[in-house]
Amino acid sequence: MADETSTTTPAPAPAMATASGQPGPPAALTAAPGYQVRRLYQAYLAVWIRAVDPTLTGPQFAVLQAVDASPGHDQRSMASAVALDTSTMADVARRLENRGLILRRTAADDGRRKLLYLTEEGERTLRDSNRRARELDERLLAPFGAERREEVMHLLTSLADHWEGLTEDT
Repeated sequence: MADETSTTTPAPAPAMATASGQPGPPAALTAAPGYQVRRLYQAYLAVWIRAVDPTLTGPQFAVLQAVDASPGHDQRSMASAVALDTSTMADVARRLENRGLILRRTAADDGRRKLLYLTEEGERTLRDSNRRARELDERLLAPFGAERREEVMHLLTSLADHWEGLTEDT
């Protein structure tokens, strides 16, 4: 007879089945915020390619937006503005320059600093992709009526700010 006071490890929760009968993610995974964020981002990337631009990436689009808003600022400050690390920013800026969308000019007072400017093609690309990106935003937030969109964006921003703060704590 087993001792009723002994502890046993509970069996892991079974994976949820999908409509096709294939195993789905286990409940422990679907309860993890990081997993849901990853799902959102993967879906966002897939839709972005079809709805906005198949060659302009989200980070490239963000850099174009930042350069348009603050022309002549350096790569490092632009990286911070669009939440990219400096090495990723250097790669993104190089790709945008190679496509003729931005100009990188060396700062007169510091040869290591690269100042960023949109080209005419960059302005045109940003204008066209920005229109499609705003249409995508509408589709992404469609499940939330206009009255709830501000609340959803506030929650997403608060969560992003908090998670970024956690990276500074480690």
